[in-house]
Amino acid sequence: MKTVKIGSDISASRLSYGCMRIGNKTEKEAAEAVETALACEINFFDNADIYCGGKSEELFGRAVAGMDRSKIYIQSKCGIRKGFYDFSKEHIISSAENSIKRMNCAYLDVLCLHRPDVLMEGEEVAEAFDNLYSRGLVRNFGVSNFNPMQTELLKKYIDYPLVVNQLQLSIFHTGMIDSGMCVNMKNDFSVSRDGSVLPYCELNNMIIQAWGPMRSRNGFFPCDEAVSDKVKVLEEYAAGFGVSKEALAVAFLLRLHQVQPIIGTTSPNRIKAICESEKIELTRQQWYLLYKEMGNIIP
Repeated sequence: MKTVKIGSDISASRLSYGCMRIGNKTEKEAAEAVETALACEINFFDNADIYCGGKSEELFGRAVAGMDRSKIYIQSKCGIRKGFYDFSKEHIISSAENSIKRMNCAYLDVLCLHRPDVLMEGEEVAEAFDNLYSRGLVRNFGVSNFNPMQTELLKKYIDYPLVVNQLQLSIFHTGMIDSGMCVNMKNDFSVSRDGSVLPYCELNNMIIQAWGPMRSRNGFFPCDEAVSDKVKVLEEYAAGFGVSKEALAVAFLLRLHQVQPIIGTTSPNRIKAICESEKIELTRQQWYLLYKEMGNIIP
């Protein structure tokens, strides 16, 4: 599998495996999902302290127990608590420590702040990052669901580069693409709801980790009746490439070179099928055609 550089020391697979749902599975099923991802040459795994109340991290840790730690990259996220967000120094440190303990992994390659805390005190975040980095518990830092100005505010206080921003992005959720396509036009597609986060991340050497690559407005597009006509078109194009519609949807994202899609299915067969996206190199014409066929505007 091709790789993408994250920060200065991570050569990550273009696809990341998201472990959120393995916490709802048996230990055997969770292990099979993780092992399938590894067999498909995925070496980057995304977790969060809140996923299934910590069980997802526990089952992931058991699935990779005994592996050469240098062969995989482990990311977790913190900051979401029941009913509120918390970027306090104490919570960030304890969350990272507990994630490491649950996964029995000694350190995290990346720790992300999960959703913006409006009450953030930058000095506290900086102290937490210094603590975790100096103790060797976290090697890189990132954010999730941040807009550019929220990222800039955080950067004012910390001494570490932010290497990733995890954002919702799919072939049916392309707001960060639409607003750049329809600049200065009077239509819904021209509205920037994220402060031009797509070019901002590239300018600042941040990889966009696309969460929800199978999502549409009403859930997951493979079974969303509201977009069934577009899904049929996607299936027809996918058949031409000899892959599933899910694989083509991920290949659409891979054509954006600063994007690392996070796949979260727990089905080994679907993991394998989605990884077929790596074999597709969409031309510019094909990519723009798919974009338009999904109901978007090319001015």
